This record gives sequence, C-alpha cells and structure tokens, in this order.
Amino acid sequence: MAAPKKGRRPTGAQGRPGRALAVILIAMVALTAGMFLSKQTTPRLGIDLAGGTSITLKAKSEPGKPDAVNPTNMNTAVGIIERRVNGLGVSEAEVQTQGKDHIIVNIPKGTNEQQARSQVGTTAQLYFRPVIAFADGSPAAPEGAKSPSPSTSGSGAPKAEDGKSPSAAPSSSATSQGRALSEALKAPSAPTPTPSATGSKKADDTKAPSPSASPSASTPPSADEAAAADLQAKFAALDCTNEAQRAAAGKGAKPEDPMLACGKRGTAWGKWVLGPAQVNGQDVKDAKGVIDTQRGGWIVTMQFTDKGADKFAKITGELATKQAPQNQFAIVLDGEVISDPSVSQALTGGNAEISGGFTQQSAQDLGNMLSYGALPLSFSEDSVTTVTAALGGEQLKAGLIAGAIGLLLVVIYLLVYYRGLAFVAIISLLVSAILTYTIMALLGKGIGFALNLPAVCGAIVAIGITADSFIVYFERIRDEIREGRTLRPAVERAWPRARRTILVSDFVSFLAAAVLFIVTVGKVQGFAFTLGLTTLLDVVVVFLFTKPIMTLLARTKFFASGHPWSGLDPKRLGAKPPLRRSRRTGSAPAPVDAKEA
Repeated sequence: MAAPKKGRRPTGAQGRPGRALAVILIAMVALTAGMFLSKQTTPRLGIDLAGGTSITLKAKSEPGKPDAVNPTNMNTAVGIIERRVNGLGVSEAEVQTQGKDHIIVNIPKGTNEQQARSQVGTTAQLYFRPVIAFADGSPAAPEGAKSPSPSTSGSGAPKAEDGKSPSAAPSSSATSQGRALSEALKAPSAPTPTPSATGSKKADDTKAPSPSASPSASTPPSADEAAAADLQAKFAALDCTNEAQRAAAGKGAKPEDPMLACGKRGTAWGKWVLGPAQVNGQDVKDAKGVIDTQRGGWIVTMQFTDKGADKFAKITGELATKQAPQNQFAIVLDGEVISDPSVSQALTGGNAEISGGFTQQSAQDLGNMLSYGALPLSFSEDSVTTVTAALGGEQLKAGLIAGAIGLLLVVIYLLVYYRGLAFVAIISLLVSAILTYTIMALLGKGIGFALNLPAVCGAIVAIGITADSFIVYFERIRDEIREGRTLRPAVERAWPRARRTILVSDFVSFLAAAVLFIVTVGKVQGFAFTLGLTTLLDVVVVFLFTKPIMTLLARTKFFASGHPWSGLDPKRLGAKPPLRRSRRTGSAPAPVDAKEA
C-alpha cells in the first residue's frame, strides 16, 4: 500500500472545518449588524405589496413628424424616464411600454410620489431659449414687461458662470427677430424697425418715430411687427397664477419661434417672453446638483456635447452684452420655465454651472431634469391610478402560507428519510434564510431592490434548490457507506463527487436566472434576481457550512457509530461486510485503506 505524501490530504478533505464556520458566522453577524445600523430591518416592498401610483403616458408625434412614435423612440423614452425617476432615489420604479404608444410608470408607495410624478409627467423636449421680457405672473399693463427681472443673486434667479460652458448662438435671423420683439415690448405704440439681415444693428441705434407723427405718415407695420404686438398683448393678459392659462401658455410653439411661458421664481409665479430655442436637451451630455465646497451652497453643473458646446458658447457670448432680463436664458421643459440664469460672459469649453439660491433638493431636481429632459417624443398623462396594497397583501399572505406548507413537507420528508441528517439540512436552510433576508434588507437601501410577489415566488422556489444540494451530498455519503467505508472517510470521499454535481446544478439555475433577468422587464426581473441570489447563497452555505458541519459530526459517536436514528446506519443502508471489521470511531479500517490505496 502506497502511503500518501506527507502534508497532503485526499481530495475533498477539510482538516480545519472551524475556519469555514467562523467565516460564515462572521458574515452573518456583519450583515445583521449592518442591517440594524442602517435602520433597514425589513426588505423594501414593491408596488404590488406596498401600494403606490401607476401613471399611463400616451406618446404623441411632434408636428411634421408623423412617424416619430416608433419602437426605437419609445424604448429611448422608457430609458430616459426610468433614469429620471431613479435619479430621485425611487426604489423599484417600473417603466415599460404597453402597446405601440403607451408607457406605464409604476411608483411604489413610501417614496416621494408627487415629486416623481411631476418629473415623469414633464415629458416634452428640453430647450434653452433667450429671455426677451419678464414680469410677475399676474396680468399687468404692458409697461410691466419693461421692468427688468429681479436681481439674480437675491431674487432666486440663478446665475450661469464658470466661463467654461458651451452654448449656441442664435442665427442672424433669430437674433434680429428677438431684437424686434424686444423693441415691440418696450414701445408697443411705435412701429419697430425691420430686422436687419445680419442682426448687427443695436437696439439703441434705432429711434422710435415721434409720437406726434401722423399715422398716415408712418410705415405700415411689417408681419414681424404685427406678430410682436400680438405677442405683447398676449403677454400682458397672461395670468400664470391660473392653472388653465399656465397650461396653455406656449402650447404649440415651434422651437424656431418665440413663445410665452410660465414658471416659478421661488414661491411666486412669473411669466416670460422667450426667443427661439438655441440649444436643446440632446445637446446636454450630463448635469447634476453638487455642493460647492469652495464657496458653499449648492450649484448645478452642466456638461455639453461638442455640438452643444459650440451653440451654448455663441448664445452666451451674445447674451453677455445685454442688460437684464435680456442677458438671461430660460431652461424650458414641457413649456414651463424651470430656471432662468443670467450670463455675464461667454461660456466656452463645454462646461458650465448655475449658482444662486439653490437648496439641495432644487439643485438635484434641476440637474436631473437637465440630464434626462431630451425625450424624442411628447407625452400626455392618460391616467393616474392609486394602487392599493390590499390585494397584494392577500396574495403575499397566500404565498407565504404556501411556502410554509412546502417547507414543512420538505422538513417532514427529511426527518422521515434522513433522520439525524435532517437537522443538518434544517440548520443549513436556516443559515441560508438569514443570509437571504439580511442581504435583501440591505439591498433595499443600497440599490433600491424591492420585494414583490414574483420575488417571493423566487425565494420559495429556492427552498427546493437548496434542499436538493443537501440531498445530493447526503446520498453520496450513504453510497460510500454502502461500499463498506466508515463515516469519516465516507464524508471526505463523497464531497468531491457531490461538489461537482452541486456546482453544475447551481450553475444551470443561475444561468437561467441571469438570462431571465436580462431579457425580461418589470416584476419578472424580481423573480430572476431572487432566484439568482439564493442560488449563489446555496453554494456559499453548502461549502462553508454544510460540509464543515458534516466533517465535525463525523467525529461524534452518534453519527460515526451508525446509530439507527443518525440516518447513517450501515445495516439499514445495506453496507458491505468489510465495514464490520473495525468499530473504531472516526478511523477507517485497514482493509478499506488498502482498497482505497
């Protein structure tokens, strides 16, 4: 008989099972402590269990783009809306298409539903427009349009700075048209000069005709002048404190045309006359609210695309030469002004920041809308439904009862068939349950994972997968005992064979879960995620708990002697006679060693 080399153990041996048990014990303690320290002692629940809000959005083609509602644009819109909602920290927000022109947004209860709804509903394209005039939101006399906007530092109007941001300058025709509108608002009774082709003529170079001039001597107003007068009249009559008028302001305005818009400055409504759009949301590469560590306070940083950088640099260069409010640009989303920072210098380089009067919430909200405002379609809210958790709660209760019954049947089967070994399986299942629960609770706060009904189903299915791994190992041990080996060598020899089977089985389950998670959306992903997580934990538990426990139990008299209630009785298993040649606990008889050698 060839003696094994010194220092080497047979394949599958584990000489120090205490180390593996210590590792999994430390992991359990750490996860449990982290759960209590983070104050997240229960998993977050999905919309079907906790309730929430379901929003149905209907896609609409922009004028002149009849084929805009297509699968490509719809999928792009889903991704943008999903990132916008998740940017608010909303957990398990579900965004998916329904049919060819609807998008369903499910927002679980317990998050800032109103805030998320306001941003989800804001689905029009984002534009940067130069400010022509500003006034309070209430109807006012035409002279109200001449008053400059409040101070950017103290009134809540942010200031664009950092001198490193791209921008789009208006074309000569757009600049001339904006100047004509500005002149019309300043002197509505006097005809405004016809815009120059280059837009180089300054406002103070143009003198309005004397009021005493007879109307017959005046030049008939041009189409631009008539449009400017009409826009001024609408501006004076606009009441942005009225919800209906506020919703109608700017509706149908094309990007290349001037428009009226409402928005809030602080807590008060204001109204604007805005020039043609110079930069759109697709020119914004990234934006976010951050804290200014040097000056203190919150700011919004913007990064533009190469094309957007050139546009933004040009328009800010022109705005910087003007007086308030015409040195401001308005950021317009869904026809509403969400910010109107002033410009003091041309912003070049592709980056800019907006500062002034921001709170953490307002800075992050603005950054979020700037980042994800460039939707390829416009949307309207078809319906908003509040989802109750009552039905989900009943289904959860039924599911838990079904899971408990299934677990009870598994335990009864293990006790009847495996006897003492059943307690190893039960304790291993308990360890797996603790790890699963604590990880799910921590993932709720860490990555926004929320437990829904399919996820509960995945956890119930995992009971069978985990129990199956124990059965594979136990049967391998019993096969070794049937071959005439005592328990200690049987445990070690059975492990390499059982390990391969367990790994292959769990790999197939994990692969199925991964594919399901990738190719599906919504709640089915909850099932796939839970199934994949519990499959990985099954490998951890079997390797670091079940196998070391069996190694230790093989050294006890109850199991090593083959007690009838241990589940490893050689007589009951039909062991070969050589087993009875030695009754020494924990040691293999010489004939068996010779056979193995």
